[in-house]
Amino acid sequence: MTTLVTIAAMAVALAVGLIANRVRSRRTADEQEDAEASVSDLISPLETLAVLLVAFVIVVAAESFGAAGAAVATEARRVDQLYEVADYAPEPQRQRLQAASVCYARAIQTHEWPAMENGGEASPRASQWSTEFRRSFKELAHQEDATFDVLVQADDERSTARHTRLGEATPAIPTVVYWFMVVSLAATVGAFAFGLPRRRGPAHLLLLSTLAVLFTGSLLLIEDIDRPFDGQIRVTGDAMRGTAQDISEDFAEDHPGAALPCDEGGTRTT
Repeated sequence: MTTLVTIAAMAVALAVGLIANRVRSRRTADEQEDAEASVSDLISPLETLAVLLVAFVIVVAAESFGAAGAAVATEARRVDQLYEVADYAPEPQRQRLQAASVCYARAIQTHEWPAMENGGEASPRASQWSTEFRRSFKELAHQEDATFDVLVQADDERSTARHTRLGEATPAIPTVVYWFMVVSLAATVGAFAFGLPRRRGPAHLLLLSTLAVLFTGSLLLIEDIDRPFDGQIRVTGDAMRGTAQDISEDFAEDHPGAALPCDEGGTRTT
């Protein structure tokens, strides 16, 4: 819906500007020259405002998109690290931590990731496995195990990355800022159309149309990347999917015959 309204706003601004220019071009030559000078003076600050606004918003949206991608990759790496470091922990914590790592990765992929498209919401089915991590950490702390500090640090980074991922699912650009930018760019396109010279040629219309297309494309790009887990340009769950598959295979090799406490979707079964 936002995409259609944005395109319509730019198209209407262009059409209104051209119609107003046609009405203005019926004046005498002297009046036309004075009007063109006045319009040019007004367009310059409007153009500056529009360009600075677009540049600022693109930077903010790009930073949010980048942070979302980095958080996804970090979370997947830390889950893999938890599994690998747990290999040096004593039993029964070793098997419990590795099983919880597998189940956590599966739960994130199956239950939490689909919600990322709608703003992000923590899944209780994934959170129960992070609780399982901490339960094992407490037991290792009492045993003064050498792996305790490394495991806690990896889990802390995993938790931070997860919260960052969930937070970045919410658009970074406030709705009012986006629509203010649409109005500013539409006004700029309309002003350029209105200020076309009386003796305009095909080149003027081509350049004006190109400007309108570029402004519209910038708006649609901002809208798309401001939703990192939705739209045409998105952060995928391939990193966690790959981690879940890898550590599932490792668990089968490290603990032959042992059953995981969860199903393929990460839901607890025991």
